[in-house]
Amino acid sequence: MSTVSRQEVLATPRARSPWRGRHILDLDDFTRADIVQVMETADAMKEVLGREIRRLPTLRGKTVITLFYEASTRTRISFELAAKNLGADVCSLAAQTSSVTKGESLADTARTLQAMGADAIIMRHPQSGAPYLVAQQVDACVINAGDGWHAHPTQALLDLYTIRERLGGIDGRKVTIIGDILHSRVARSDLWGLTTMGAKVTLCGPPTLRLAAPRSPFSPDFEERYLPVFTEEGNLDRALPGADVVMVLRLQLERQKSGLFPSIREYVKYYQLDAERLRKARPNALVMHPGPMNEGIEIAPDVAHGSQSVVEEQVTNGVAVRMALLYLVMGGAR
Repeated sequence: MSTVSRQEVLATPRARSPWRGRHILDLDDFTRADIVQVMETADAMKEVLGREIRRLPTLRGKTVITLFYEASTRTRISFELAAKNLGADVCSLAAQTSSVTKGESLADTARTLQAMGADAIIMRHPQSGAPYLVAQQVDACVINAGDGWHAHPTQALLDLYTIRERLGGIDGRKVTIIGDILHSRVARSDLWGLTTMGAKVTLCGPPTLRLAAPRSPFSPDFEERYLPVFTEEGNLDRALPGADVVMVLRLQLERQKSGLFPSIREYVKYYQLDAERLRKARPNALVMHPGPMNEGIEIAPDVAHGSQSVVEEQVTNGVAVRMALLYLVMGGAR
């Protein structure tokens, strides 16, 4: 039975470089070098996952706690697998079964977890900015697993990793993101990560579900780092030509009740990615979705499970990328 040593994981120059941050809160402060370091470390972790014994002792003696205030399958399980694969002890806490139901504040919960010996807290919360608050309260590493509409950095990194793995690189690629951009934390983090790595991003969705286009840097009210530059296109048929990657976002059906678009039928008519529309993108363009999918609404079933879909690869790569992040922030490359 083969194993891998820490020295083997640190085989690349970038993987040997010290990691500069203690938390993973979003990608707006990641440099290209930071993202490359994560990708190269994830390469080593994916090699480990392909072995008979998928374990490293790197985080032995460390405690990782997943703190989820919202439901999750892919993110929570992949983080727990990632931590266990690195030898950490893992505890999972759902808000519905914690003292939160008795009125305990987020800050008190975080301090309690630290007092119990948490070395890392991986958290998902419905309020934007919640992981930033926790990061101010604890000495443990904090990783944002999704906060409100704001950010989902680890999803964006696994998306970048999948594109890099399948296309050989990200620089110069056209990525079209379709759907409910306004409420998507995935779209915001992907926008930062993709543009940092040199991709050209087009956002497409109903007018009521799109981000405002970034203001000109020559405007007197321009806010630096407000958003990276992107193209906005309301017509899906015009957004797809030349796309190397088509990323579909889940239509958050609860938004329909708010009157932000007329009906599901109208959404399907104008914004569903089906086989005919996919043919407008580049031949063999990648089809991505962060999940869970509403098949038959934002994406046709034959496209979701077709030859161009890399949705399952995204899930697989999520474990390797999250192993890489835990390895880096918890001291593996310090």
